Amino acid sequence: MVVLAIIVSLGIVSSPGPAPSHTSPQPYLVYNDRGGKVRDRLLEIRYLRASGQPVEIRGDICYSTCTMLLGLPRTCISPNTVFGFHGPMLNGKLLKGDKLEYYSRVIAQYYPEPLRNWYMITGRNKIGGMHLIRGIDLIRMGIRSC
Repeated sequence: MVVLAIIVSLGIVSSPGPAPSHTSPQPYLVYNDRGGKVRDRLLEIRYLRASGQPVEIRGDICYSTCTMLLGLPRTCISPNTVFGFHGPMLNGKLLKGDKLEYYSRVIAQYYPEPLRNWYMITGRNKIGGMHLIRGIDLIRMGIRSC
């Protein structure tokens, strides 16, 4: 309960409202998310996985750690959303060596195949910007459309 209170206070999820009359939880809507810290996203993912809440990624963009939501089993995406991928960084600088390997694997484990493989080969090496992939192209790779 403390973790949920922290997550709600950080604005990661909205406070629960009245219980819906149906058995399926309301979708967690993601709009124009520019990312953030991996640690914060891991807390959000843990909450969403435990709740079974479906995730809908909509809006113009889903960048950086927002893309980690793609690995949740009940995630769907808009074909019009643009997803931005880059390697793990600290203070704007790409990590190197063992830290690059470790954090790349932490991030990649939340991507479905073949996106995971692409990230480990190509996506994680991007510095100074992002690899941009349209939702329609991720849908063609097997990610569910909303």
